Amino acid sequence: LEHADHDEYRPPVWKSYLYQLQQEAPHPRRLTCTCEVDNRPKYYGREYHGMISREEADQLLSQAEGSYLIRESQRQPGTYTLALRFGNQTRNFRLYHDGKHFVGEKRFESIHDLVTDGLITLYIETKAAEYIAKMTINPIYEHVGYTTLNQEPTLKKHLPQSPEAPDGPAPAKDDIHPPELTSLVRRATLRESDLAPKYEKVHNFKVHTFRGPHWCEYCANFMWGLIAQGVKCADCGLNVHKQCSKVVPNDCQPDLRHVKKVYSCDLTTLVKAHNTKRPMVVDMCIQEIEARGLQSEGLYRISGFSELIEDVKLAFDRDGEKADISSNAYEDLNIITGALKLYFRELPIPLITYDAYPRFIETGKIADPEKRLESLHEALKLLPPAHCETLRYLMAHLKRVTEYEKENLMSSENLGIVFGPTLMRAPGLDAMTALNDIRYQRLVVESLITNEDVLF
Repeated sequence: LEHADHDEYRPPVWKSYLYQLQQEAPHPRRLTCTCEVDNRPKYYGREYHGMISREEADQLLSQAEGSYLIRESQRQPGTYTLALRFGNQTRNFRLYHDGKHFVGEKRFESIHDLVTDGLITLYIETKAAEYIAKMTINPIYEHVGYTTLNQEPTLKKHLPQSPEAPDGPAPAKDDIHPPELTSLVRRATLRESDLAPKYEKVHNFKVHTFRGPHWCEYCANFMWGLIAQGVKCADCGLNVHKQCSKVVPNDCQPDLRHVKKVYSCDLTTLVKAHNTKRPMVVDMCIQEIEARGLQSEGLYRISGFSELIEDVKLAFDRDGEKADISSNAYEDLNIITGALKLYFRELPIPLITYDAYPRFIETGKIADPEKRLESLHEALKLLPPAHCETLRYLMAHLKRVTEYEKENLMSSENLGIVFGPTLMRAPGLDAMTALNDIRYQRLVVESLITNEDVLF
């Protein structure tokens, strides 16, 4: 890699030990049954030997490492066992089929794939148990940081490039470079605008199957196995081992290519993906409502035409901050107020989060205004920063709405009735408790509006 600015960035050193081990793992050898077997399940092939004992299976498999067969259990007819030769002994696994084959969490299209993956896992976990236990210590992640490569074209030239490689012969020890360096770049290059606060966000990891060899972006070790080798963050694309995912810092930088929608998207995820302080829906709707005047009678109480509100939602999901919500597009202001309320209703975690909910409800039950204010102040500290900032902005707006109460007939009490259940949702309570809570939800929002200047 000859570059003038070579010293500025060096690609990480990928640890190839586990990759080597995967190449050395025993290969599956199907032990076919020579005679005709009655009642063979249609999803098993000639590796099915019918009802034979453990001892018979052990005898048959003793010839070669990696050999396998399937037998019906003598003790529990109708259940099946995968007998597999590994480490000079026969291992027996209860075998299941629900359209796919599995013995544990991973599901496979074929028995051959299941056995291949099983042998790799057994081999690596036997040979490298100690190594794997220490894998998460001294991660490269600390030094390198990450973000998706496509966002940082200037750094691309520094990374070894090679196409996705099919599983072929093992490369020589010295020249192992993973075929895919998906998202490693220095943390320093993260383009954070000075305006956007640095909200913390946990990664949204989902089990993932990687095609071709893949390396963990936390510990730099190979992700072994055929399928479900690790997890991928659905919001930023970070790829790591399942065990490494437990120690990755809460510093997810959502990428707009992964975050596809605006409504019903986690609030912190949305603001980090768009690099803003608050969800742009909230800012844009409130600015539009205030620009058109706050005197409109029944503001927030009168419902707009639901099809048009849905239309606004689609515009935000499709165009983000380019969505047109002007009076040319939507003449009726109640459509914009409806779209704002819908945004809060559809949040997967409400603005006043499930975690903080009980504390806020307790606050609503306090009769003494001074004590209630003190309790509210404490409850607000339980909210994630992006939620707290959005709540602050909304309450300042609703306070301005109440200043035109003579014209719009919307007092803080009325707004509490409208926004209580919109901003607060009981976490899985029974219907009766949830019904009793409505009164306190109203009181909480009413107090937040009235004391907005003191609380935030």
